[in-house]
Amino acid sequence: MSQGPPSVYHEQQRLELCAVHALNNVLQQRLFSQEAADEICKRLAPDSRLNPHRSLLGTGNYDVNVIMAALQGLGLAAVWWDRRRPLSQLALPQVLGLILNLPSPVSLGLLSLPLRRRHWVALRQVDGIYYNLDSKLRAPEALGDEDGVRAFLAAALAQGLCEVLLVVTKEVEEKGAWLQTD
Repeated sequence: MSQGPPSVYHEQQRLELCAVHALNNVLQQRLFSQEAADEICKRLAPDSRLNPHRSLLGTGNYDVNVIMAALQGLGLAAVWWDRRRPLSQLALPQVLGLILNLPSPVSLGLLSLPLRRRHWVALRQVDGIYYNLDSKLRAPEALGDEDGVRAFLAAALAQGLCEVLLVVTKEVEEKGAWLQTD
C-alpha cells in the first residue's frame, strides 16, 4: 500500500489481483481479498473444475462477473458505459467511482512482449478531486475536476479496447440517474 495524498486509499499491484485492487481502491478501503474473490468465483461456477472467472494458475486475473458480484454483495451496482454516448452525458456526481478495463502491455523484466493483457483500474473522487487509482502506479494520480476525469476517459476510450463500468448505488442504477439527458 502506498501513501499518496493522506486521505486517498491506494493499493498497489500484487500478482494478478488488479480486480481486487480496483474494487478496494474504488471503495476507498480494503473490503476484498484474493480469498473473497476466489469464493465469488466458486459461487459463480460451483460445478467447474477449471473456474472460467479467474486465472488457471490461481493468481487472480478475475473477470467482470467477479467485480459485478462483489459490488452487488455490497448493495451497489456496476453499469456498463456505452462508449457511443458523449461523455458529457455522464452524471459524475451520481457515480461513486469508475472501474476501467484496459489493455496492458506484458513485459519480462525490461523486455516488452507483443502481447496485451487486460488490466482493471479504479477512478474515484476524494475531497473534490478525481484520482487515477491504478494499482500499477506508485501513488494516486490526481486527474482534477470533472473535466479532468472526462479528458482521461476520452483518452482511454479513444485508444480502443477500453471498457468503463460505473459504480453506483442500486437506487441510481434503477432510476438511470447516472445519465444526464439534458
